[in-house]
Amino acid sequence: MADIERSASATWTGTLREGNGTVSSGSGTLNDTPFTFVSRFESGKGTNPEELLAAAHAGCFTMALGAGLGRANLKVDKIETTATVHLTPQTSGFKITKIHLITHGKVEGITQEDFAARAEETKKTCIISQALSVEMDVEAHLET
Repeated sequence: MADIERSASATWTGTLREGNGTVSSGSGTLNDTPFTFVSRFESGKGTNPEELLAAAHAGCFTMALGAGLGRANLKVDKIETTATVHLTPQTSGFKITKIHLITHGKVEGITQEDFAARAEETKKTCIISQALSVEMDVEAHLET
């Protein structure tokens, strides 16, 4: 089976503080969605990369936890997960220092302890969790 590829793009114009950008996804779900310095590092209208990472992680984790519970023949009524990305100031800028996942499930035939253990295992195996430490490469092309 061939790789499944998903893509998104971002554009930024102007200086860091006064500039602005947009992000778009290959599916069109995001289409020139705005982001700015204020929406990223303060509290302003628009999205930001950390929020998008949190959404991706919450979605992936929730789906993976549901799949694992289903494979164990447990009936999942509902799973909800919130992912909070912690962006911490450093002497040389900012760094993502933590992602906190809170998941709530309504699942028949499981104990709290087993649900927590399965959530802990899913944290290690969900695709986005694994991607956060994956090899990356970059191509840089300068326009003249």
